[in-house]
Amino acid sequence: MRAFQYHPDKNGGGDEANKEMQEINEAYAILSDPIKRRDYDLPRGYGSRLPKFKKGSKVKISLNYPSPYMGQTGLVEKEPVKDTFRFWYMVRIESNGLTTVRRFAEEELEKPND
Repeated sequence: MRAFQYHPDKNGGGDEANKEMQEINEAYAILSDPIKRRDYDLPRGYGSRLPKFKKGSKVKISLNYPSPYMGQTGLVEKEPVKDTFRFWYMVRIESNGLTTVRRFAEEELEKPND
C-alpha cells in the first residue's frame, strides 16, 4: 500500500516521496530475495533454527524496558516454542519465597555471569 501512496506517478514525486519510495524498493529487494532475506534476518535473531536455551537452562532476564523481572535469574521450565520470528521460553523465577512462571522472548534472556 505504501508503494502506491509514494509512487512518483501518483503524487508528483517530491523529495520526501522519492526517499520513501527508495526505502520501499530496498525493503522489497531484501525481502523478495531468499539469500538477502536470510542475511537480514539471522543477525537480528529472526529465522534462527535452533533455540539458544533448553529446558532446565539457567537464564538471566535482560529486558530493555522497566520490569520487576529485570536482572532476575530463573530456570527454563519447558522446551521453547517457536513462532515466525523467535523462540519463546517459560521461565520460573523464585524471589522472596514466591515462584512466578512467565513467558519471555529469546532476545530478553541471556546466560548468567555465574
